[in-house]
Amino acid sequence: MNKTIPATVIDDGAMYQSERKIYPRDVHGRFARLRKLAVWVLLGIFYLIPWLSWGQRQAVLFDLPARKFYIFGLNFWPQDFFFLALLLIMAGLSLFFFTALAGRLWCGYACPQTVWTEVFLDMERWTEGDRHRRMKLDAGPWNREKILRKGGKHLLWLAFAVWTGFTFVGFFSPIRELGLRLLSVDLGGWESFWIGFYSLATWGNAGFLREQVCKYMCPYARFQSAMFDRNTLIIAYDERRGEPRGARKRGAREAATRDPGTATTQGDAREAGTTGPGTRVAALGDCIDCTICVQVCPTGIDIRNGLQYECIACGACIDACDAVMDKMEYPRGLIRYTTQNALDGKRSQVVRPRVIVYGLLLTAIFAGWFWGVGHRSALIVDVLRDRNALYRVAADGSIENAYTLKLINKTPLAQRYRVAVVDEHDNAIDGLAIVGGDNEIDVAGEQVLSLSLTLAARPDIAHGRRNVRFVISDSRDPDLRVQQDSRFFGPLP
Repeated sequence: MNKTIPATVIDDGAMYQSERKIYPRDVHGRFARLRKLAVWVLLGIFYLIPWLSWGQRQAVLFDLPARKFYIFGLNFWPQDFFFLALLLIMAGLSLFFFTALAGRLWCGYACPQTVWTEVFLDMERWTEGDRHRRMKLDAGPWNREKILRKGGKHLLWLAFAVWTGFTFVGFFSPIRELGLRLLSVDLGGWESFWIGFYSLATWGNAGFLREQVCKYMCPYARFQSAMFDRNTLIIAYDERRGEPRGARKRGAREAATRDPGTATTQGDAREAGTTGPGTRVAALGDCIDCTICVQVCPTGIDIRNGLQYECIACGACIDACDAVMDKMEYPRGLIRYTTQNALDGKRSQVVRPRVIVYGLLLTAIFAGWFWGVGHRSALIVDVLRDRNALYRVAADGSIENAYTLKLINKTPLAQRYRVAVVDEHDNAIDGLAIVGGDNEIDVAGEQVLSLSLTLAARPDIAHGRRNVRFVISDSRDPDLRVQQDSRFFGPLP
């Protein structure tokens, strides 16, 4: 088989192979349109969301100093860390699910490295031209045109990278205030550092490293094979249909089919056999060895060499090959989404037990996450008993215990809460009451309130240890009710 191997400089003692620069060729087709759509949608979400408002606050804001996350009217506190853990579990399962189903969809369409690299490539094409012109420009001497084109490209890259860094920091610091401070050159040290850091990271990763991130830095490329099987949808070259490859005129395939005895092919035609004495048949596959599938690949691989870990499943080679097949008047699908079983002529089953199990687990966890977020309590209560003394005797002979009541109002609105003390069976305790009789407490929005509270009991019921329960309820919403168990101590009988 004739295989195109990328030119590399290999040092046996090195841990890194220095490869030639890749100049991806522009391509059009259904998968290219899907990639462009994904870029517009994902970047639109990223750049637009920080500017949206929800009430009096930024719609999405991760306030790390206050340890509060605000997401479209929902606010998450450190006590809600459980939901973040579930999100990470769902992200991992989603990766397993989509990889088992259709390979590296994440890498080809949604990975930030892919998305920003696509934008940077568009800027490069706009300033330096198509693939041939970019290669010619890099090979040529430094002159006025090269300086202007290269300089213009890097100015665009840098401006877009700075905007990216600014937007990213805007998720953690109110972006409107951040913009005003940026214009007045009044940014804080940490804000300046992180804007600069993410700007340079974007500029370097999407502008210079590009496919090197996918090949050498991303761990997903290394362990993806553990999630593949022979029924996983992959982008593959149909070797049985395409080989032996070689150049020919349009329509040569049909001519060979109609009249094998007179069929001739162009270029590297191979003699496949004979149909009879003295009759030559030049049997070429559908691949015309144009290498356009290699030229459009953003990682520079030759998909005709089989499944490779560098493939990010972007579908560019499918669009390129389909366009060539259309010009040659051949059927599409020489390079296509398929499975290894299908390539081998075996029965393929895309929806299989592994995919079903992943899907059911994801559905259950997603449903549980949304239910938990929708039903989580807007009030957090903690009762700490004074450990300095078990009890004290008041002037009237009653037995008193001191407590610290901590209330966290997670809503942005001020609330009034009612405090009651009952036994472990939620029954009122005769002879036990809150000192002062004030059982209603006002708590401001998102306030953490700690206050001292004293319980007093008649001497005749305050003997030894007694279980008590503090019940805090919203005076305007009876359904909001939080309870906390504690103990009341008195003298031994």
